[in-house]
Amino acid sequence: MIENRQRFDAAIAAFDAANAEDPNRDEGRPKELLYAQRMSAMLARFAPEASEVARLAVRAQHIQRWKTPRANYPMDRQGYLQWRTRLYQFHAETAARILQECGYDEATIGRVQAAVGKKGLKVNAETQLLEDVTDLVFLEHYLTGFVAQHPDYDEAKWIDIIRKTWQKMSMPARAFVLAGKIDLPEALAPLILKAVG
Repeated sequence: MIENRQRFDAAIAAFDAANAEDPNRDEGRPKELLYAQRMSAMLARFAPEASEVARLAVRAQHIQRWKTPRANYPMDRQGYLQWRTRLYQFHAETAARILQECGYDEATIGRVQAAVGKKGLKVNAETQLLEDVTDLVFLEHYLTGFVAQHPDYDEAKWIDIIRKTWQKMSMPARAFVLAGKIDLPEALAPLILKAVG
């Protein structure tokens, strides 16, 4: 249930305005704006009764991601982890600032920050829901592009990547995939099902 619809709509509009500044394009639209809208659409399909906190966190998941480029960190495993940690902090701080400007209380802001900052995966229900939606959106919209970027990876490598994604998902999210409720990329569906079977 949305406590204050006007405040909620203002926050979503502010998140979208921030992401509309993305200079990168996907399907002719600002990349992170499209991503955020896909996240909200998937949440509506997967968990239509989701809390206001979850709806806010899902929309702010990648807010202004382009401002923290991967290229600014060493191109190794350690650099990747540093980049991810910094991204979580940046997204959480940016979301908090916008929510404050929209009149949200500290408790709500803290819960959104915890989810966006990926705090308490598997134990924090809002963080887990955000992770589930992230993984569902990845499988439906982004796995094909990710595969195209890595033609050097063999089947075993892809099975490992898909299994790692699967392990982060809750049982309801896995069931959602296996029930055919997301559009798996046709060319990759057999590989995905082999990885999770």
